[in-house]
Amino acid sequence: REALNDAAVAILCLPDDAAREAVALIGNDRTRVIDASSAHRVAPGWTYGFPELGFDVAGAGRVSNPGCYPTGFLALVAPLVRAGLVPPDWPLSVHAVSGYSGGGKALIARVEGDATLAWRGYGHDLAHKHVPEMRLHAGLIHAPVFAPSVARAYRGMIVEVPLPLAALPARPSRAALIDAWSGAFDGQALVRVHHDLPDELLLARAAPPSDRLDLYLATDAAQTQARLIAVLDNLGKGAAGAAVQNLNLMAGVDSLAGLVL
Repeated sequence: REALNDAAVAILCLPDDAAREAVALIGNDRTRVIDASSAHRVAPGWTYGFPELGFDVAGAGRVSNPGCYPTGFLALVAPLVRAGLVPPDWPLSVHAVSGYSGGGKALIARVEGDATLAWRGYGHDLAHKHVPEMRLHAGLIHAPVFAPSVARAYRGMIVEVPLPLAALPARPSRAALIDAWSGAFDGQALVRVHHDLPDELLLARAAPPSDRLDLYLATDAAQTQARLIAVLDNLGKGAAGAAVQNLNLMAGVDSLAGLVL
């Protein structure tokens, strides 16, 4: 309690219940909070910590750091919903694979202790804790069907959203999708919209840290189908990097200080 109330900014890296308890210990209106848990990502009175999507982190007293999977999903989908290219009631699905560090100490020990474990699919109850923030902050009426998985790579993440362009009411072209992303993230140093797509996207077992978020678009020749793809570091822009960026904004310093581009 004393440490929290003495702090100008407190960054909480705690389980959800402990994060709520910690916030309740703050008895002044001066201490500002960045919560890295999922406890407050859809809570009233909290600012969602994704400044590139227009959230006012710099002036906020309570900031909830986004989840790693939602960071990729929201970067792909929110600009398209806002631009009217994807209806808010469209039945979206999202497939994602993450480095195993995102699972915490228990999963790290399990993967590193079992050489036969190469891939892990989970969240089969369709109640993953990241889904509410995906729905809310993308402006969706229905929750997306979320299929997360873990690969035998320590860090890194690929998030993919398939879109049947020919079935969408707006029948958006490739150019329209790219333009919506480019308009949303113009001037944002950490988010890169790519106009081309490499032959393959890889998760390396020993990838270096990164705080970037890269967006790619794959379409068929007739532009009737699309795959929206986000590549990020689950420990960078998907977690600690986002917290440092939000801290920089709240402190009024260079937003990129301490980050790896």
